[in-house]
Amino acid sequence: MPKNYIVDSSALVALLSRDDQHHDWITAQTDSLPWPWLTCEPALTETFHLVGERGTPRLKDLLRSGVLTLAFDLGDQLEPVLGLMDKYADVPMSLADACLVRMSETLPDPVVLTTDADFKIYRRHSRQVVPCLMP
Repeated sequence: MPKNYIVDSSALVALLSRDDQHHDWITAQTDSLPWPWLTCEPALTETFHLVGERGTPRLKDLLRSGVLTLAFDLGDQLEPVLGLMDKYADVPMSLADACLVRMSETLPDPVVLTTDADFKIYRRHSRQVVPCLMP
């Protein structure tokens, strides 16, 4: 079983928005996958923006309760993250996606929870598939 579940903004938006087409899928994951789920500040920024004032209180609750945890320091990982963004400029790769891929390179036994198909394109350590759980 993976040790580190890394959550993308797409999965967080689905969790917080009952109208999202993937809401039922991610809700089922909350019942079967252990907490905490890990993320980064850029993914949180995207999520806060996308869920707006309706989803913000619930997102704050996830953070305050510790079920969603920040586990990345962009300052310490800036060059590898920018390198990923350069490598995937044609996709293009967002800062959040680059941070999540880098997290998958630095954390043991990672799995990225996402609804974003771009994670099928990205590679960790240049050649390895990013382990993902998708609907």
